[in-house]
Amino acid sequence: MTENIVKILSCGNFIKGYRTLCCSNPECGHIKHITQACNSRFCPTCGKRATDQWVEKQKAVLPITEYQHITFTIPKQLWGFFRQHRELFNQLVKSAIDAVLKLAKRRKITVGIFLAIHSFGRDLQWHPHIHLSVTMGGLDENDIWKAIRFSKKALMRIWKYNVISALRDATKAGLIHASNHLLNQQYNRIWILHCSKPTSNAYHTVSYIGRYLKRPPLSLSRLKHYDGKEVSFNYFNHRMKRYEKKTYSTDEFITRFTQHIPPKNFRMIRYAGFLANRVRNQKLPIIYEQLDQEPKTPITVRWAVALKKAFGLDHMECLLCQSPMVFGGAVPGMPQRDILKHHKALALRQIINL
Repeated sequence: MTENIVKILSCGNFIKGYRTLCCSNPECGHIKHITQACNSRFCPTCGKRATDQWVEKQKAVLPITEYQHITFTIPKQLWGFFRQHRELFNQLVKSAIDAVLKLAKRRKITVGIFLAIHSFGRDLQWHPHIHLSVTMGGLDENDIWKAIRFSKKALMRIWKYNVISALRDATKAGLIHASNHLLNQQYNRIWILHCSKPTSNAYHTVSYIGRYLKRPPLSLSRLKHYDGKEVSFNYFNHRMKRYEKKTYSTDEFITRFTQHIPPKNFRMIRYAGFLANRVRNQKLPIIYEQLDQEPKTPITVRWAVALKKAFGLDHMECLLCQSPMVFGGAVPGMPQRDILKHHKALALRQIINL
């Protein structure tokens, strides 16, 4: 967590190093410095580019067919176990995938699944849940494409059984302390699963998941007020169907914000079925042929292109005379281990000499 926060604080700071661009017009002489990015997936700036690149890759790989987006949630009474032990998120992933694959297996069909792990609600509260997208068709035993539909009630029954079983196993192993009374009580209630209407392709779901996958839970545009003591931001209340303002003390805001930073090297996106890494190279060519489609090459989202698309700016064009800019040199930044030593100065926005 500390490393991610320091990366975000140092993003765009000269401590990371920079490149110099000079105007090619000798009568202008304009010079500008391009600072280095932090490449943290929790950074509002770097996360945007990472998100766009992931979205483009999925658009190129995922076959064009019907998809259904399913949101798997768990009762509020169980949320705390997943905050205390983040490794339990792996059990949530397995539980959701197993629910879908079991129903598909009954029809002897292999579907394609991709999912994202979310830990937050729009007001920064802790709210662990799974966003899963599944193809509304798949390959049968003879590698022929067949359509399929999923029962919400059947998914819910398997999902809650899997999650409660995983929590029972974690209790027996001594990882958590969940009473039988609590687990039995939650198992006997109806769990909320949201099954969206099928879409003709995965683009909408990919864009939706991408917005929250490689970016922080709160965008800069939603921040409305900060006075050193309190932070206010807007969020959409789904239950009330309206926008509301939330205000936290600075310490509480930082706690709520940082609790959603995933552990280092933790994979927030998973694939299963014919999209699983071990079989996709074998299965996808067959599916493309079945659906009469051609494989695509992902578009590379470059920093300069993203900047021009977002702000209409060309970093290789002089702001003063519109002449081309040319590379004038580079200054390397500090190693990350040394940048960590300056965490306090970065937080206070103090000047740090290279």
